[in-house]
Amino acid sequence: MGDLRDLPSLDAALAGVDAVFYIAPAFLPDEAEVGKHFVEAVTRSGAHRIVFSSVIHPVLAELANHAAKAPVEAAILDSGLEYTLLHPTLYFQNYARAWPTVVESGVLAEPWSAESRFSRVDYRDVADVAAIALLEDRLLCGTFELCADGWLNRHDVAALIGEVLSRPITPHRIDPDSLPAPAQAMRPMFDHYDRVGLRGNALTLAAILGREPRTLRAYFEELASQPSRPGDGA
Repeated sequence: MGDLRDLPSLDAALAGVDAVFYIAPAFLPDEAEVGKHFVEAVTRSGAHRIVFSSVIHPVLAELANHAAKAPVEAAILDSGLEYTLLHPTLYFQNYARAWPTVVESGVLAEPWSAESRFSRVDYRDVADVAAIALLEDRLLCGTFELCADGWLNRHDVAALIGEVLSRPITPHRIDPDSLPAPAQAMRPMFDHYDRVGLRGNALTLAAILGREPRTLRAYFEELASQPSRPGDGA
């Protein structure tokens, strides 16, 4: 992505913009510095509002992908901009890549304990909240945890997929030591998930949307209804 301090094209892209939505790519190198420079660019641009898609529990200092969001939040709070900080949990959509393998193998496998419980959310609900934050004033100067209902472990999720597919799905724990070298960079995250999972509360999301959040079962039903593609293995 480069050093944003040396990218005049960013200033050009922000020219004439009133409100900005910012989300960093996953595991972006120097994410905190990139985010702070982006906030500086937004401030220079004359835009008056920024909506930042941060992460649930940015205070988890041992998790780089969480801790890197906190300095960006601090820069936003110090900028004088109108702001909304969104704290989404894990996305339903993270299951999409593994879905063909789960369908083919009948196994749902992840590198942490099958007993660990998680909150998740449909990214479309997060996008709906972001749109409200950009276009309306009712979320101004707020920080909002975004989770759907339920704290499910892998046994629960496997059972849910099994109900949708009408056949058993087996939960399995991948040994993190068996993962390739690039994945070892995420080992602190896997270890945290192994110990305590990642949980939040659904009340805020439902209150903002004025409806119940989308459900994980409905998302799996969508995946199951999509035709398989060549090479999917499904």
